[in-house]
Amino acid sequence: MTADASLFIVPAVFFVATTVRSAFGFGEALIAVPILALILPVQVATPVAVLASVTVALIVVLQDWRHVHARSAVRLVISTLVGIPLGLLLLKRVPEPFVKLSLALVILGFSLYSLLGRKRATLHTDKLAWLFGFAAGVFGGAYGMNGPPLAIYGALRGWSPRHFRATLQGYFLPASILVMSGYWAAGLWTSTVSHFYLLSLPFIIIAVFLGRAINRRLSAGRFLLFVHCGLIVVAAVLLFRVLSSLR
Repeated sequence: MTADASLFIVPAVFFVATTVRSAFGFGEALIAVPILALILPVQVATPVAVLASVTVALIVVLQDWRHVHARSAVRLVISTLVGIPLGLLLLKRVPEPFVKLSLALVILGFSLYSLLGRKRATLHTDKLAWLFGFAAGVFGGAYGMNGPPLAIYGALRGWSPRHFRATLQGYFLPASILVMSGYWAAGLWTSTVSHFYLLSLPFIIIAVFLGRAINRRLSAGRFLLFVHCGLIVVAAVLLFRVLSSLR
């Protein structure tokens, strides 16, 4: 991959990934990080993706702060911070295929039940928000996959498309800032990271507004259908990675 090619591919990847994130509230990590890691060093790709995440979350929260379930977002963030140390411990002590397989089966089972079951499971209060935030912290700390538990929680709460999108960004904003602060302290926020971020920034901003337009045109039923289909794709990718690692 030439340097000139990366100048076009990186912004294009962020445009697609940000459109998905802005429309559905999650999913950009599944698109952006694996592709960027093919053309950029991981030490560059990951901080650029986190900077993009901060930008998306900030714009969405400023756009639709009235639709943020603040209590849910706060509980999810706090419990995530508690779960991160366990995630780091899992990363060191538990075989990666086992953890990813467990997460994939949980996601797949939940989404298939929600799509095919006669009665959908629901949560009427935020009493269990800590459990999903903790799970997000565990899987985020271990493998950077904190989105799926949050998406499952939003689906169980039955949030409207606007509330779903805005509340998840209300979570991702402080979480991503904390992660980026860690990268800065570790010396991973380099001039190369800033270069690719600034190069992609116009495309990220345009994609945020495009995703918002898509989000507003989706009915609640169709939105949840897309969310569950997205979760099934996440589970399928995780299963593929597990099988590939066992070969």
